[in-house]
Amino acid sequence: MKFTFNSFLRAALLFFVASVAPSSAQTPTPPANEDIFAVDVTVSKGKLEFGQPVNITDRAGYDNQPSFLPDGQSLLYTSAREGDQTDIYRYDFKTRQSARITSTPEGEYSPTVMPGGKFFSVIRVEADRTQRLWKFPLAGGAPALVLPDIKPVGYHLWLDARTLALFILGGEGRPNTLQLAPTDNSFLDTIHVNIGRALHLVPRRQAFSFVHKISPDEWLIKTFDLKTKRSAAVARALTGSEDLAWTPDGTILMAQDSKLYRLDPAAASPDWRLVADFSAAGLKKITRLALSPKADRLALVAQTAAAAR
Repeated sequence: MKFTFNSFLRAALLFFVASVAPSSAQTPTPPANEDIFAVDVTVSKGKLEFGQPVNITDRAGYDNQPSFLPDGQSLLYTSAREGDQTDIYRYDFKTRQSARITSTPEGEYSPTVMPGGKFFSVIRVEADRTQRLWKFPLAGGAPALVLPDIKPVGYHLWLDARTLALFILGGEGRPNTLQLAPTDNSFLDTIHVNIGRALHLVPRRQAFSFVHKISPDEWLIKTFDLKTKRSAAVARALTGSEDLAWTPDGTILMAQDSKLYRLDPAAASPDWRLVADFSAAGLKKITRLALSPKADRLALVAQTAAAAR
């Protein structure tokens, strides 16, 4: 796929996806009873092994969108503690405690440490429900807009200190789009339409991945090469699943209900293989996945069997 669409291709794609429901993004009313679990990861004889999941939020209500800090010793996440109001919390694995790090009238989602490690960015649902990209100092302080003119932003990925991949909400019959944007607001390039929320850097490549929702029943994991400006299909997503994580060796983790699967895109016949089953721990409906920088810990979001009933 070319880096930018000409007018004919854009019109054709918009017509094609008009009948496909757009993906959901941040929501002012988060679903309840989801917790974040941490799973120790080890490598034995070249294979990943997963420990027992530990509930690190363990409370009624919405806890979601885990994102590791660069040292892997803590993570940021989104939590609703006062009605539907969401703020960002930081969980420390050493103390096993969470601390609130934003406290604003607005809702903050998708906390992500920015390149350089001094700030973290969020999607902020402002008072008028506008969704834009903001940043907060990790050490504390006032927030600032990152992309004042770009809205509504659903999800984001830092490609480097100056460039982002953005999930831009469609709405009113228009599809969600995947766009590249520099932080100086100089241009906005649409590179795909009808995408999912999962945006991830691909290890050892100048590329990132996204999920192309071709139809309600056909979702493809694709990569976009930042050198060639082309996208390519990697694998078919597990039915009903769109969240994933890349391991350092270039394989993909994806969950379906209580089970975790792994796929090697470089294999002669890539296929999803079961690597862990967390049903005995009572987990249901696993969604978000985040792997620590050293790949020694996996954070995932799930319901428990009790909460799912």
